[in-house]
Amino acid sequence: MTGLLEPQTLPGATMAMRTSFDGSEAALLSRLRAGDEAAYEQLVREESRHLLVVARRLLRNEEDAQDAVQQAFLSAFRALPSFNGQSRLGTWLHRIVTNAALMKMRTRGRRPEESIEDLLPSFIEDGHHVQQFTTWNVRADTQLLRRETRTHIRLAIDRLPDAYRTVLLLRDIEELSTEETAKALGVTTNTVKIRLHRARQALVKLLDPAMTRES
Repeated sequence: MTGLLEPQTLPGATMAMRTSFDGSEAALLSRLRAGDEAAYEQLVREESRHLLVVARRLLRNEEDAQDAVQQAFLSAFRALPSFNGQSRLGTWLHRIVTNAALMKMRTRGRRPEESIEDLLPSFIEDGHHVQQFTTWNVRADTQLLRRETRTHIRLAIDRLPDAYRTVLLLRDIEELSTEETAKALGVTTNTVKIRLHRARQALVKLLDPAMTRES
């Protein structure tokens, strides 16, 4: 199942973000720390689009996503003196906007959700699925090239309850580790593992009809 969600194959995936600044990143960082306004403008110009993709994916609301990106840049600029340069600026900003989006998710009202139990496959006593899943004859990476299939995947992920959808996005799309995901969400690593397993199971069930038609 994990192969369906490889970040590099999904549209707008940004985990391996790279900065594309002229000159060395160390020089840019030095300019930022010196308060160079042109350097600030360059950082915002080069990274805004990538960060907005991350925020949109988590928040599913354009206004909230824009707010999260703005807050991420403000937080980053305040934290520049303590940035040790051990990771790329793009990676550092990615973590900050993820946290900003998660904070906004916690403060906004909850939307009506389907129960995860209704989305999970059912099993009979011998351990076999009640629902019979058809083998997908076309490779998953080939399926992902199709616009219609990408739409099915996005819609299926959006049907997951937020607690499970967020874990799935952070682990399988943004590629955070189990420990990083647990810290970001304020839960235990075991909770992350359970939610991720159940989210993947639900996604298989939700995607099966669409993937069967297209295989």
